[in-house]
Amino acid sequence: MPIISSNLRNRLSDILSKWRKWIKTVVMLIYGFFILLLLPKLIIQSFHSKKDSDPAVFIGGFFAVLTIPISLVEIIQHMIHYSRPPLQLHIIRILWMVPIYTLNAWMGIIYPDQTIYMDSFRECYEAYVIYNFMMYLLNYLNAEGDFEVQLTSKPQVNHMFPFCWLTPWKMGRELVHNCKHGILQYTVVRPLTTAIALLCEWLGVYGEGEFEGDKAFLYIIAVNNCSQFIAMYCLVLFYLANREQLRPMKPFGKFLCIKAVVFFSFFQGVLIAVLVYTDVLSSVFHTNDDATKTMSAKIQNFLICIEMFLAAIAHHYSFSHKPYVDGLLQHQSLCETLMAMWDLRDVQDNIKEHFTVVGSGLKRARSETSPLLADVSRSVESGYHSFTDLINHASGSVVDGEQGPSDAEVPDMELSQQDEPGPTVA
Repeated sequence: MPIISSNLRNRLSDILSKWRKWIKTVVMLIYGFFILLLLPKLIIQSFHSKKDSDPAVFIGGFFAVLTIPISLVEIIQHMIHYSRPPLQLHIIRILWMVPIYTLNAWMGIIYPDQTIYMDSFRECYEAYVIYNFMMYLLNYLNAEGDFEVQLTSKPQVNHMFPFCWLTPWKMGRELVHNCKHGILQYTVVRPLTTAIALLCEWLGVYGEGEFEGDKAFLYIIAVNNCSQFIAMYCLVLFYLANREQLRPMKPFGKFLCIKAVVFFSFFQGVLIAVLVYTDVLSSVFHTNDDATKTMSAKIQNFLICIEMFLAAIAHHYSFSHKPYVDGLLQHQSLCETLMAMWDLRDVQDNIKEHFTVVGSGLKRARSETSPLLADVSRSVESGYHSFTDLINHASGSVVDGEQGPSDAEVPDMELSQQDEPGPTVA
């Protein structure tokens, strides 16, 4: 009996070690079995009665059934040919966007009243995709050496409209740093506004689709819009600065996929909300306010189901596994490969860095705009125990019979004023 058990263990271990040979077939069989169970039920429910029939559910489900295997096949191929983890890890995370968006949108058609809750995960993953695309570009460029140093020798890239009046970011570390954190801010802002939207919905003050001053929807849309614009601006500026190095990986299609899926879906939702607010949808479908909101949610999710089918095809070619087929495979188990996809430690480290950078920037800005307040915070170390002492110190006056400080002790702002030349005497 122990011999049989040992042989069985060895056999199972051997099968699992060769997971790259069977994983694709197994996943497709499981997916096919799932579809065989789900599709008949979906058809029966869709055509059960004319009253309850909703063609959008069936059509959206049909596109979802076509979309998901396209993305799954590409994800599995990257797992099988996992030869460059710093790049493929982020590609796999990006590829998961299409199945997540598709399932989310289809469920939104079936349960339109619960759209805000189902969309929350999609919106957070949207920010996650932007982060992974940025890290994918950075890792690709760093593979050839310290690209920040190489960037310093390139022609200066100026700001684009509407920020063309700003001082250009110096080529090299400054430009990369600013672009990175300009994109990272969206990774923080989007989940935060999503959480606020959920809280406002529970409190009854969210008002989805209502552009009113006493509803949170208007302000959250405005913040998301500004944050997305900054992220996209930094992404485009980063591409313009590094397009020569990025040319071998054919970046245009990848940029287009990210922009089309993430940003187009957002502005599509805003446009539908405007149509609801201006009563265009209610006049077309002859519905009341509540029914119009339900209809707008269904329209948005229905369009996403169709768009994700096109996005899956675009991702299949733009983020193809073929460049990694002949590489040196990483000897990882199936479990290790799956865990690597969902290991969020890199995200945590970068977000911590982002908060540190933002905190340092705010502190520096406060010191620059109010040098006197900055001196107050250092007064204890300098031996000044009252605000009056600090003012007297800054003004150079005599206190208790003592001469005020010398020029070397006067704050920088005062020295800059003293250095200005006065009128000359003939």
